[in-house]
Amino acid sequence: MRKILWAPWRMEYIGSKPRGCIFCLMPQENRDEENLILERGRLSFVAMNRFPYNSGHLMVAPYAHVPSLEDLDEETIKDTMGLVKKSLSCLRAVLKPQGFNVGVNIGRAAGAGFDQHVHAHIVPRWSGDVNFMPVVAETKVIPEALNATYRKLRPSFAASTSARG
Repeated sequence: MRKILWAPWRMEYIGSKPRGCIFCLMPQENRDEENLILERGRLSFVAMNRFPYNSGHLMVAPYAHVPSLEDLDEETIKDTMGLVKKSLSCLRAVLKPQGFNVGVNIGRAAGAGFDQHVHAHIVPRWSGDVNFMPVVAETKVIPEALNATYRKLRPSFAASTSARG
């Protein structure tokens, strides 16, 4: 007997592609919670992935619209990697993952969905977070709504920023 797992929120991903670069458009808007932006740095920002591989999947992107890390100046690299480091600390404190996948996909062949704007992915991991669903049903189960995870993480990012002065 075939079973159906309803995931109506996926239509937003399947049905429409944004016009323009999300990493350029999102920080220009004054809608951080709606855009899931957790932190704005001087040269880069942190946002939750709207279509996550796991709860707490974050992306760190420079404001500069460039396709690869080697196109960034040293100051931007430092700011971006500083936000990757902060993201790891906040995720560890709030969600208590047992590990992380951190990576940068450069180029469409490497899996970059937005290959003209380099960004880092930070995916929290827990033992047992990969179960039978991806193998048998080609379905990934995300156990928490995006806005619930946002409300958990945002105070940690804000507290960390104010502690730095």
